[in-house]
Amino acid sequence: MKSSSFNHLLAPGRLGGLELPNRVLLPAMDMNLCSDGMITDGEIAHYTARAAGGAAMVITGSGAVAFPLGATSRHQPGLSDDRFIPGLTALADSVHAVGGRLCIQLCHHGKVAGVDTAEERPLLVPSVPVPRFALDALTDNPLAELLRLATATRGKTPTYRVADEDDLAWVIGQFADAAGRVQVAGCDAVEIHAAHGYLLSTFLSNAYNGRIDRWGGTAENRTRLTADVVGAVRRRVGSGFPIIVRINGEEFGIEGGIDAADAATLAPFVEAAGADAIHVSGNAHNPFADFTDGPLPSVVGRYRDLARAVKLAVHIPVIAVGRILPELADEMVAAGDCDFVSMGRQQLADPELVNKLSSGRRSEIRPCINCYVCVEQNFFDSPPRCAVNPALGHESLVSVTSNAVAIPRHVVVIGGGPAGLELGRLASLRGHRVTLLERNDRLGGTAWFSQLTTPANQPFVDWLQHEAIAAGVTVHLGTEATVDVVRALGPDVVVVATGARRGLPDVPGADLPHVHTGDDLRAMITGEGDLEGPLLTRVVLRAGRSLRITLDPERVRTLSKRWMPIGRDVIVVGGGLVGLELAEFFAERGRTVTVLESGAHLGLAMAMPRRWTAVRATAAHGVQLHRNAVVESIDPKYVTYRVGDERHTVSADDVVIASDVHADSSLAESLSQAGFDVRTIGDAAAIGYIEGAIHSAWALAEEL
Repeated sequence: MKSSSFNHLLAPGRLGGLELPNRVLLPAMDMNLCSDGMITDGEIAHYTARAAGGAAMVITGSGAVAFPLGATSRHQPGLSDDRFIPGLTALADSVHAVGGRLCIQLCHHGKVAGVDTAEERPLLVPSVPVPRFALDALTDNPLAELLRLATATRGKTPTYRVADEDDLAWVIGQFADAAGRVQVAGCDAVEIHAAHGYLLSTFLSNAYNGRIDRWGGTAENRTRLTADVVGAVRRRVGSGFPIIVRINGEEFGIEGGIDAADAATLAPFVEAAGADAIHVSGNAHNPFADFTDGPLPSVVGRYRDLARAVKLAVHIPVIAVGRILPELADEMVAAGDCDFVSMGRQQLADPELVNKLSSGRRSEIRPCINCYVCVEQNFFDSPPRCAVNPALGHESLVSVTSNAVAIPRHVVVIGGGPAGLELGRLASLRGHRVTLLERNDRLGGTAWFSQLTTPANQPFVDWLQHEAIAAGVTVHLGTEATVDVVRALGPDVVVVATGARRGLPDVPGADLPHVHTGDDLRAMITGEGDLEGPLLTRVVLRAGRSLRITLDPERVRTLSKRWMPIGRDVIVVGGGLVGLELAEFFAERGRTVTVLESGAHLGLAMAMPRRWTAVRATAAHGVQLHRNAVVESIDPKYVTYRVGDERHTVSADDVVIASDVHADSSLAESLSQAGFDVRTIGDAAAIGYIEGAIHSAWALAEEL
């Protein structure tokens, strides 16, 4: 998937009567920035930034055609009344002012209309019973999160109403009226949402539609409601106004759901009704189990085959979505798998993605790390948050990188992890002189090591290094930041970004040689620091370091599947973010792994969708997961732990401590006592991993 020019992706394209400058769209993602259905300045700033960044067209998060009826949130755009037109017009004017195009998504949320549940209205569905799903994953959600999950519905229990002929005639009219308002407001297109388990989607699917009348059964009947909506919208907006229809190419985790073959059968009916393009997505029946399959897949290019299947069945343009990176996007368009691509989370992380591709600056694109921090907020009916782009939802923060300081200073940054690199980059861009000291032989800090267990972090670590150096940061590797070393540099400000302190639990046997902290483990696998252990281990690691093999995370990942200085039976103490990732990493390399978590919940530092998937995936690899497991002692061959009143032992060749992690301000305190102006960011100040590192760096950069 290599491309230097992205000629196919950047070529002009046409959707209905609309000429677009390239093939990259921003797909609909709910921002939750509206106020009781009204477009706000925050909503306008968000979409305008992506339009200015080069997206051929931006598609808003789902607008409720009958707001508040059939709405999932009071924070989504309302389209049911003329009072919403001025806000839509302001959004369209702002997007047009930067040369962009605006598409408004039209939706009735049907069985997941949270506002209806909150206000005790029955949810409109094709048939009952509505399939239920398991809630097992919520075992790892504390009470505070469970309460937040009930925000939109106010914790009320849904009831259902089977749509009759009058209901469906009303629905069709609401879509047509909403489209008319969008057109009057000066927007450029509409997207009819018939995916993701919403009302039209459930009529399309045999899994949800059990009707035996003209609205169910055959493919034509199941498509009838969507087709009638398309037809009514077409009559309202005329022949030149683009209509996109979003459908599921696959429904995960439910028997009888839509698959690629069914989607290819349904799509021609949508085309015949008057659609100008079909947007092929996917959805999971159980968001707590399969959300990272659909609608936000964790696998790159997850829906490529689904888009191709629909493309072969229709004559109108097809839009692909599903964690598509630029190289893959160009390849897919070139291969004829699709005509356009939607890149969502990629453009949340970097609004300038398309402009950077167009100007040959691929390496400057800030990559999404696929952490699901953004979408977690959607579950809470809150605005999104991006781990790597603090300006998401706060677009004015972009000025941090462009506003030059009045009085440049010499900033010495200690620590070359994400916090230090990002602070150095931002401070340099603002005009400060920045010197960065890193005691190890590579940049990236613990995030470099995390690349081994979480490959999605690798592009971000590479980007941080590239951008910090490109911004003018002077880097000194292998340099211990003593008071004398720092004083010799003559700094005006010292920023400590040395990360967390990883220790050992206060239990008998924690000091045995086969018990490792995270820092020990990193040194063992990468060859950093003093090499200890058996002769063979020291020889192999010394050779890897001398040959620079340990500087390449991909080679380390590959070679560690053949050999690793870790025994057969591994105990991981701590089932948080790091513990689960390490457990899966070891299990994939043939180890027998047991995770002992002292608390009631696993993976708490992970955003919920990632957490649910990580717990399931780790268990699927054969890892034994124990909650409320308190370690009592460690012996040379086993670990003793207690769950409630029951005591257990488990064999252990190696024990990895992933629980004893604390912020470490010791260096900052010693430098402050030496008279320096010291600031602390990242895990040295508070444990927050990559998200905390980047956000704290931006906050300090505003002050400097």
